[in-house]
Formats: sequence, structure tokens, C-alpha cells
Amino acid sequence: MKSARTKNKPFKRILIPNRGEIAVRVIRACRELGITVVAAYSEADRTSLHVQLADEAVCIGPSSPLESYLNIDAIVKAAKDTRCDAVHPGYGFLAENADFAAALATAGIAFIGPAPDIIRAMGSKIESRRMMRKAGLPIVPGTIDGSDNIDDIVAETEKVELPLFLKASAGGGGKGMRLVTDRSQIRRSAQAAIGEARASFGDGTVYVEQRVDKPRHIEFQVLADNHGNAVHLFERECSIQRRHQKLLEETPSAALDGELRNKMGRAAVKAVETTGYTNVGTIEFLLDEEKNFYFLEMNTRIQVEHPVTEMTTGVDLVKWQILIAQGERLSFGQGDVCKRGHAIECRIYAEDPRNHFLPSCGVVEYLREPWGPGIRNDSGIYQGCEVSQFYDPILSKLVTYDETRDRARRKMIQALDEYVIHGIHTTIEVHEKILRSQAFIKGEMDTDFLDAHLDGWFTDSADLPDEAFVAAALTETLLGVQTDSSQAASSSLTPWQRVGKWEIGGGS
Repeated sequence: MKSARTKNKPFKRILIPNRGEIAVRVIRACRELGITVVAAYSEADRTSLHVQLADEAVCIGPSSPLESYLNIDAIVKAAKDTRCDAVHPGYGFLAENADFAAALATAGIAFIGPAPDIIRAMGSKIESRRMMRKAGLPIVPGTIDGSDNIDDIVAETEKVELPLFLKASAGGGGKGMRLVTDRSQIRRSAQAAIGEARASFGDGTVYVEQRVDKPRHIEFQVLADNHGNAVHLFERECSIQRRHQKLLEETPSAALDGELRNKMGRAAVKAVETTGYTNVGTIEFLLDEEKNFYFLEMNTRIQVEHPVTEMTTGVDLVKWQILIAQGERLSFGQGDVCKRGHAIECRIYAEDPRNHFLPSCGVVEYLREPWGPGIRNDSGIYQGCEVSQFYDPILSKLVTYDETRDRARRKMIQALDEYVIHGIHTTIEVHEKILRSQAFIKGEMDTDFLDAHLDGWFTDSADLPDEAFVAAALTETLLGVQTDSSQAASSSLTPWQRVGKWEIGGGS
């Protein structure tokens, strides 16, 4: 199914069924294009910043994401009722939901993103691996088919060398993923992965993938219009993660030279052209120690870390999402895209790093944000606002830019030092620790960076049992969210009842 619009007809009114800093970011892009913005919000977000900044606002349901930001019928109705001709999904929630894009198309409302069939294909890790292998891209060694049967998965693992990962086909953010280092762990890990995948995504299909030793996570930003034009906007290094969720991103990557950058960029564009993808997207790769790269997945939406690309290329990705959805052609080709300087992004989460990175809820009692040349802060909070227990805990994305990596790093340390948020725990201190580490200064990193270099400084969730994460997914799916939003109710929950609930709206 194609997008509701392919002709060049400017949008007049756009609905944003999202929240936090990404909703604020989209609102500002719409304003610059002269488009009226309608914020769709839940009851918990009635006084949120994005609601205050929008031209109009409409409530789409209770605080529970399942009844508001994940409620397709309510959002389509809101778009119709407010006479919007397009919807920008942001990231998380329904941004990569093919059924949502199809429902909008049926209603004659444009979805600012790719066509539903592309979203559906790329949303399946198994199907996307098949498509990329057909396109000639290297994929991580492993099985091509998946199953939700434990015996089948155990049998498939015999074909793959240890260590290996069990991964949910419909997964993301580390859910439904298990690392296996010993054959005796396989059956128990398969049961846990299938259970968590089924609870989180309604699909227990799991496949087997060999673990790449000490990989770096490198992604390429791509743009493609509806007229056959596609370009990449270079790479982002996303190796510093916790629980398979990114914490810090930068561009360019210290691991890539010009030849490898061009090779990976061409592969990313080929992936776009082969699949017929349109709009903004990201091709994610794993890079091993021998500089071999493997396709990991494709994100069919704007990424959380898009600002670092904007800072180094001068291309406004959110504006181009809207322009491409309107049917406009890219105004530049690959040869016109150039990068300058270095940018670093720190995701500021409302989490307590010293307590398993569990979410921290409450009122922002005092806020002082950094500012100055080369500093950008995409924020969704203000002094006096309440950080809810219902959603992803990202507060803002702090970005610094300078001519060199070390200057951008030093500027970020200064910006973090100036950033003050009282009333809740945040990850600000973690970022300062990372940026001051010798490994980061030397550009030596992989996806196990935190465990290798900050072990003992804070606790991680690795000591929680598999059952804890399955319970978290079941709680999220079956029980929705807490009906009592008080801090007292939140503090009475066990860690595994809280972990995962707030990740339902997250992005990677």
C-alpha cells in the first residue's frame, strides 16, 4: 500500500501523536514550514511542553499508552476531527507500525514515513535479513528462519557457533534477546526469549544469530524521495549502550576511514534502492575488529540521535521527512552532501544509574540548561513539570558541535557540568564519566563499553534473572500501567515490575 499522498501538495495541518522532546522537535520543524500543529496527548501529558507549544491540542485517552499513544482508532479519529491532512509519528509508539500507516492511508491521511508494506518487512528481523542478503549486503551469520517452538530453536542453535544470540524477530530495545555462551543454557534461554517476545510484541518468533566479538554499532542515515533519488548522510557511532539501548552517539566514527565510510555508505543506499524505501531511515551495521561490517537492522523512522547528523551536515532531517511525504524531490545529490566537524549527543534519561538504571519519577524542582556556541539541547521538560512513570524516561538530548572530536568532547563535559536537574535522578553523571574515560578519549569502544570501563562504578541489570524481564513484559502487556500515579505507588513495585514499562514508547 502506498502513502496517502505522492503529489507535491503542501500539508496544512499535521497531528503529532507523540510526546516529549521528539514532539517538541517536530512542532518546531512544522512551524518553520508554516504548518499548523495539533498535539495529540494523553491525560498524563495535559500540561506537557509539547502541548503548550502546539497550535492546538486534543486528548486521545487515559495515561496508559495502550489507551492513548498506542490506540490507532483514537489517533485516526483525532486526525479527522481536527482536520489534519498528515500525521508525524516521531519515534517509538506507532512510528514503525504498519497497521497504523495503513489505517491512515485508508482514511485519506498522509503518514509521514515509508509505505506500510516496507514498514512491515523491515519490522521483521527475519524478513529484513532475507531482503538484505538478496540485495548483496553482508548479514551476521545465523539462521534465516525463526520459530516460536523451543525444540526448533534448540535445534537451530546447533548450526551456529557459540557464543550466539537468540533474538526476537519483531523485537527491539533488547527485548526478547538472550546471549548464550554455553550449550547448557540454550533451552532455558530459548524459553525466556520466546516468552518475553510474545509478551512484548505479540509474536514469539525467535531466530539465532552468532555474536560478533567486540562489535561497534555503526549506523548510516539515509534519505529517499518518491522519485528514485536516494542519498546517505554518513555515519553515527552508537556503540555506548546499556541494556541494548543507546546512551551516547557521535559522528563521525573514529573507527572509519574514507574508504570504509564510502563502502558502508554505498551499501546503505543500495539497501534503500533495493527495497524501494522512501523518506528518512537508518541502516544499522555491526563492525567487527577486522573492519568487516554486517547488516543489523533498518529503522523506518527518525532516530533519537538524528541531531548529530543535522549538526555536521546542515540537513534538517525532520523537515525533509515532511517535504518527502508531500511529494517533493531531494534538492541535492550524494555529491552535494558533505560533513564538517564533529558532534556528540548525550541522552539524558530520568534514570538512577546506581540502581540498575531504573526510572526515576517525580517533579523537576529546579532546571538549569546549558547554552552557548555549538550547544544544542532538544528537551521536553521545564521547571515544575512532572516526569511520569508511564512513558520512556528520556528527558532531553544534549548535543555539542566543534571542529574536532576532542573539542566537541570537552565542550560536552562543560555543558553537562552546567546542566542541573533537581527532583529526579538522571544519567548526567554517567555521561561525564564516559567522556573523561581514556577509552573514549582514544576512540576505543564497542557495545560492551560500560561493562568494560565503568564496571563497579554503577550497578547494571545483568544480575536480574531472565524471569524478571519476562515478568516486566507480561506486566506491561497484560496490566498496562499503574492506575495510581503517585510516587508511593511506584516505590512499592519490585524492580522487574518497573523495568520495561516505561520503554514502551522508547526509540533506539
